[in-house]
Formats: sequence, structure tokens, C-alpha cells
Amino acid sequence: MNSGPTTARVIDIVEPPPVGAGVLSVALISPDEQRRKAAITALGESRSSQIREFSSYPSGPDEAPWTLNRDFDAVIVDLDSDPERALDLVRRIHTNGLATVMVYSVKSDPDLMRKCMRAGAREFLTLPFKPGAVVEALARASFLRSADRPPKKAAGKLLVFFTAKGGSGVTTLASNFAVSLAQESRQKTLLIDLGLPLGGVALNLGITTEYSIVDALQNIERLDAGFLSSLLGKHGSGLSVLAAPSEMASMQLSDEAVDKLLEVARQQFSYVVVDAGSKLDLRHTHLFDQSATIYLVVQVGLAELRNSNRLISMLSAAGGPKLEIVINRYDSQALEIAEEQITKALTRPAEWKIPNDYAAVRLMQNTATPLIQDDLEISRAIRQMARSVCVPSAAPALRP
Repeated sequence: MNSGPTTARVIDIVEPPPVGAGVLSVALISPDEQRRKAAITALGESRSSQIREFSSYPSGPDEAPWTLNRDFDAVIVDLDSDPERALDLVRRIHTNGLATVMVYSVKSDPDLMRKCMRAGAREFLTLPFKPGAVVEALARASFLRSADRPPKKAAGKLLVFFTAKGGSGVTTLASNFAVSLAQESRQKTLLIDLGLPLGGVALNLGITTEYSIVDALQNIERLDAGFLSSLLGKHGSGLSVLAAPSEMASMQLSDEAVDKLLEVARQQFSYVVVDAGSKLDLRHTHLFDQSATIYLVVQVGLAELRNSNRLISMLSAAGGPKLEIVINRYDSQALEIAEEQITKALTRPAEWKIPNDYAAVRLMQNTATPLIQDDLEISRAIRQMARSVCVPSAAPALRP
């Protein structure tokens, strides 16, 4: 069995193209050397192509990143070496990528041709190639490239819930905020639980998932849109969830793995919410750069205010994330530290104050029913936070 696509060589067949023409990037996939050579010869008639040869089919659904990540304008697949695997590959390229897919075979079989076209092939070529046939097919691919490719999708918003001290309720807030954001925005929203070794997002939302964030971070070389999608759980609100493992998992989070996960997620989702707990060791990742908004969750207590003061100084540095301070379990009638002292410790007023409602939070945790399902003061405050993200113009009027 083939272990995966093997790059034999890259061939540049480039002469100064006509004005307005572009250079096509072409992948040629064939385990058979003779058929591959025949295709190379035919492709040589085109004078504005870069061709990369692959001497085997990918061995599984996750081993074709070179097509799924849009590296190529056209992919030419040999059908005859293994028709079943070739057709499966055509389907995956057509479903997940923007490349124009072509196939070739020694058989001029109408039934096979129909199967290929249903799978997503745009061109069916037969061996031996007729003079000019491949060049004409590439010309059509060039036209499709300019017509079909949409502008590059803007990265989704990255919204990170972080705390200076465990036990501040950051998971409860992140979970309910994400559910509310999915409902209010009606856009694709993902919640990522970075609470290793054990996280509480899935438990809070009543979700059971077969896979977890560990599967994503341990297979980062395979991580693309399709692979990420296979790891996600779904909440009734429409929210997607990349859960923490349900059993104790010990692993070292690398900056590179976390960044790759965030990049893939933000290309697929309009909003990516992250429960980052108190993982300050990830401060060199995208979680803390200027593309992110950090919700710093604070409780009113001397230790938390002191630690939060230090974090705010660090996060307020040039090039850092947008920072919003969230005072959780806020009760103006039971404050043991004056409002003025809280503001001084935090160096600025808090953007958000989430009311203390122990009974509602406890019920949510025991029944896995999101807080925002009820019309409570705490629910309204969380909805206001979510609306400020997807309806920014309403934010000043909505904030408490």
C-alpha cells in the first residue's frame, strides 16, 4: 500500500506568457511512471505551467493537504492505477479545494466518464493524448481559476477568556458567551477548550465528544479544515466545540501547535472563542497578539486584583491584544473593597460586571442548561457581551 504522496520533482515549463495570462500551478498524480511521462510530455505543450509530480495516491482522507490547502490551480489524476482510490481523491479535491480536477485514462468508457464528472472532474482525457488536448484543458482551467476563486476569506475574530487565578468562573463565562454569540450572530462559531489536563466546557454544555483538542494538537501536521471538522462536537445552539479530553491527558502544549490550530479554526469560523484558563505559558502564541481580544476575568479579592494588575501591565504593551476586563460574581452590596480601589488596582474601570448568581450557575452546572436560556440578570449581562462583538454599534448602550 502507498504510504502517501511522494514528490518526484518540480518541473517549470515557463516562457514569457501572453499579456494577461498567468502561470498555472499543476499537480500530476500517477503511480505509473510511463503514464506520468506521457502526461508530462503533453503538458510540455503548455508554455506557462509549473508542474509537480506525485508518484502515488494519498493513502487516506487526511493525507492530501497539498490539494486541500489550495496549493494548485489544476490537479491531473491518473485513473487507471487504482480507479476507486482515484475517484475518491477527485471527490475530496472537488469538495475541499478550489483546484480544477482533470482525469485521464486509456479507456474511453462513457460509464467511467459519468462517474468522474459526478465526482467533480472537469475534464476527462484519454491516452494517448491528442495534440493540443491538454493545452486546451489547461486554458479552460485558467479561465475557471479567475472566475471561481473568491477573495481570500478574512480570518474570524479571536475571543480569548483568560484569568489571573483559577476558580474565577472563566469556563462558565466562556461557555455561555460562546452559546450566546452563536445565537445572536447566526454565524459559524467555535469554542475551544484549552483546559488541559481536564476542561469543563463539554460538561457545562452537556456535550459528549469522541475526540478532543489533544487529537488536534498531537496531529498538527494533518490539521486542516476537514480534519478539524471531524473532531468537533455540536451544541443545540449551533455552536461547535473542540472539547478538552474527558480523561486525564498530559501533554506539553507547543506554541507552534496552538498557533496552527487557531489559524485553521479562524479560516473556517467567523468567531473563535477560547477558554484559555490561566495558561500564561501560551503568551507567545496568537492568543495574546494584536489579532485577539482578551476578556480578563477577575473576582474582587486582594490576590486576584494584584495578579490582574500585573497581567494588565503585560497585556497593555504595544502590539498586544485588545483587552476587556470582566469582573465576575459582582455584588455591589457585598463589596469588601471600595469601587475606587478596584479601579485603581485594575488601572482602569472594568468594561463588564457579571452579577453574582450562585443558584443559577449551580443549576446550569448540574443540568447542562446554558444560563442564557433564562431571562436572568446574569444572562442579560452575558448576552450584552456577545452582542457587543457581533453588533459593535450597540455596545456602548448595552454595557452595564
